[in-house]
Amino acid sequence: MQKLSLDALARELLERAAGAGGGRAAQTVIGGHEKMLRQTVIAMVKDAVLTEHANPGEASVHVLRGRVREGDLLIVPDSPHSLQALQDSVVLLTVAKCP
Repeated sequence: MQKLSLDALARELLERAAGAGGGRAAQTVIGGHEKMLRQTVIAMVKDAVLTEHANPGEASVHVLRGRVREGDLLIVPDSPHSLQALQDSVVLLTVAKCP
């Protein structure tokens, strides 16, 4: 079993996002594009935007930090959607692709 501090990773990614063009930084922590399950921590500075995109599978977003309401679990719609950070925010995106 491997342990990962999402809080520490959130701090690190927010620092990277603040220095990055586009105001975003992300790191996949479980799985990947070649796997059925993928979990990615995404940090966005205030006003950063993930432009409209489609779902690669069933997905949820757990707000780790920021404005969307900390601790909420959001079910991502099976339709094009976007995301804007209303304040510095970090989320855990979980995607399960159908085989």
